[in-house]
Amino acid sequence: MTTPAGPVPGQVMTVFRSRLRDDATGYPDHAARISALAREMPGYVEHKVFVAEDGERVTLVRFADRASHDAWARHPEHREAQRAGITSYYDEYSIAVGGVERGWTWVRDET
Repeated sequence: MTTPAGPVPGQVMTVFRSRLRDDATGYPDHAARISALAREMPGYVEHKVFVAEDGERVTLVRFADRASHDAWARHPEHREAQRAGITSYYDEYSIAVGGVERGWTWVRDET
């Protein structure tokens, strides 16, 4: 399995926590479109989504730098998706954004 290099100082991480509404039937297709768009953004590094047993969703997003992150935050389709989240998809959400100060990576050598 190939993963991006570990976190590097200067990168920007977003932690997006959310709970979907029961009637958020359009969410999967909309989320797939926005995920594809994010991957095309300059400075995009990665994002991953995790779903807890209680239904809470956590999305971790990493951009190479603040300028790349901020361009994504202001992207018109992303802004439209945020509005759709409020009106059609989420019961609740929270967002935390911060810069990477230190980062480490360890990978087992299987050879």
